[in-house]
Amino acid sequence: MHEMTDPLRLERMSALLEERYGEAGHEAAGRLRRWASGEIPYAAPEFVERHLEAGHLALVFDAFRQVLPLGTGGRRGPVGYGPNRMNPSTVAMTVQGHSNYLRAVFPDKALSVVVANDVRVFLDHAGVYAFLDRPHPLLGLSSRALARLACEIYAANGIVSYLAAPEDDRAVTSTPELSFLIVQLGAAGGVNLSASHNPPDDNGIKVYDDYGSQPVAPEDQRLLDAMESATAVRTLPFDEALRSGMVRPAPEDLHAAYIDTYVGLYGNLYSTGARAPVVYTPLCGCGMTTVKEVLERLGFRLLIPPDQGLDGSFAAIPFKTPNPEVPLATAPARDFADRHGVGIVLSSDPDADRIGMEARLPDGSWYHFDGNQIAAILCHHLMLDPEGPRRRGLVMETLVTTRLLGRIVAEAGDSWLIDDLLVGFKYVADVLKTLERSGRYKHVTCSPRDLVIAAEESHGVVMAPGIRDKDATPACMVLAALYQRLVDEGRTMLDYYAAVLRELGSYDNVNRNIVLAGAEGARKKDRIMAALRESPPRELCGHPVRRFIDYQDPERFGPLASETDRLPRDLLQAQTDRFIVTVRPSGTEPKLKLYCQLLPDGEALDARGTDLLERVRARAHRVAQSLYNELLARIDVSLDEAALLLPDIIDLEGKQRFGRETVPRLHDAMASGSFAGLEELLSWLRRETRSMTPAADPLPALKPSVAHLCDGWRREPGMTLVEDLSHWAAR
Repeated sequence: MHEMTDPLRLERMSALLEERYGEAGHEAAGRLRRWASGEIPYAAPEFVERHLEAGHLALVFDAFRQVLPLGTGGRRGPVGYGPNRMNPSTVAMTVQGHSNYLRAVFPDKALSVVVANDVRVFLDHAGVYAFLDRPHPLLGLSSRALARLACEIYAANGIVSYLAAPEDDRAVTSTPELSFLIVQLGAAGGVNLSASHNPPDDNGIKVYDDYGSQPVAPEDQRLLDAMESATAVRTLPFDEALRSGMVRPAPEDLHAAYIDTYVGLYGNLYSTGARAPVVYTPLCGCGMTTVKEVLERLGFRLLIPPDQGLDGSFAAIPFKTPNPEVPLATAPARDFADRHGVGIVLSSDPDADRIGMEARLPDGSWYHFDGNQIAAILCHHLMLDPEGPRRRGLVMETLVTTRLLGRIVAEAGDSWLIDDLLVGFKYVADVLKTLERSGRYKHVTCSPRDLVIAAEESHGVVMAPGIRDKDATPACMVLAALYQRLVDEGRTMLDYYAAVLRELGSYDNVNRNIVLAGAEGARKKDRIMAALRESPPRELCGHPVRRFIDYQDPERFGPLASETDRLPRDLLQAQTDRFIVTVRPSGTEPKLKLYCQLLPDGEALDARGTDLLERVRARAHRVAQSLYNELLARIDVSLDEAALLLPDIIDLEGKQRFGRETVPRLHDAMASGSFAGLEELLSWLRRETRSMTPAADPLPALKPSVAHLCDGWRREPGMTLVEDLSHWAAR
């Protein structure tokens, strides 16, 4: 046990927690005592002691108020000290619990697992732990180090671990290849040390079953129970585990087999060569070992920005946000493409399971495709395109994915659609598992081999049924091939998508996130969801709500299969004649997610190209922005237009502060002529808003809001620099 240097400080902090947070504070104080005592393995109690000052009260409460939940994508969250943070203690108890679970499920089997990791390394970009002496135990902690720790624990529990190049500190394994390896090796499961597309100060651990997928309820409840009851963590030093054969290299021939899976799929789809160069960025992640290898093997002329290879600091990525969903993430890759005269940028996130795409338009600007648009392009090309493979079979999507896929399946005929899945690719995998075992899922009777595509709105795609998690590789492969044809035809990918809408209707989707960080943010999330349940909306954006669906309703959807079934079903949906709105708390990030699915309004689409897209998207944005504020009204908050236009990587508090403080000060300073020129103005604005995007320049995130403000201010007399600022915002 650790001897406290000053036990009174711990008692004072415990009293403060209970005074400020009541019963929740009492529970946090109990966890804090365990961590400070040294009872928890790897807890670094001497550094936990450094938290025991009144100024760190909010941090301590959030870090100790709960054990980091097992959400839709495993355990994921900020790296830090405490049970509600990612750290060696959290990983150790998760892996020990997984070991206990495997021993209970497979009592007489020689067990093995696959351990994967991405590129992440914790550098505390946000400065949360600036009050600690440097270096401290978590600074520099990498996903690779956590993967090795996992191997040590599995080995001590008599479970063999397969790890890519065990003696190479920079080795990585993508999420989809992990899924593939589990099945090919006949492993009992696996884990991935990764926070996927989260900010760089986060990390996570995802647990996989013997099918190569993440378990769903109620099986994930058994896993969680085993994790929560794991007390004594057993370990065997990594070098000893490696010498004894309890840690083994992932076979290189299986990596080749993974690549061959997609080379074979591509060969069945296309016979044309690849002539036009394609820019691809792995956003500093694992895609260098998957997407890159497949595209080069197929002969595509691939160009990769030289500074965007494996890098756990994500230094080359704006805002250090390596997420294909965020348009700014690929801005450097687009500049690179401009310099090389390339009209497409494909991307994947750090664990290479999400796909991103941008297309250059004839005027030189770039268009960012969201996950729904990418899914629609892929599905249309695979099934309806006269020059495509004209495939027929099974299409799957979650209930928040574009309804355009259903229209494509109906037009294709001789195919099956499953479109009511809960959010998370583990539900796609569960359908494939059910079909493999029984040949039937609800109304569908077919084989997993009939899969054409499964897609979700958050840039996830599956095309090969033997890989049971989303994978950027096949999507990049098909989009790169389609791009070759469009270049020959003198068309862009946006032209192709606009033609799909003209053919099938003006579907569109806009997704927003209300980022609500910390314990107070969690309470606000709960308040919004509770208010919607207690008083469902009768009207949204002037349209009557025809159906309001609560997926936790036991009469409609049956009782919860387990407590772990509660979060995935914490989902509310309102349906009108013009759009479908879905609200759910994220299972892996501090945010409330808002999905707006726009349905065709019956009007003839006489516009073309960007005009058509802008008209449809403008309608969707109006609906989404109105709905954003309608949700905030449930907690008595409202944002003005400028704050609403800030990107959703900025949390609600930052948006409120921008509208309440920054905008009035900027207006008054410009009206009084306080700035000598544009550069002085921008320097002031950068200082004023730097807390909104820690460790990154906030100015690019402000441009849409600033452009909107300038449109209003230019009508006011005496507003100096408004035109210069407007031109800057338009660049």
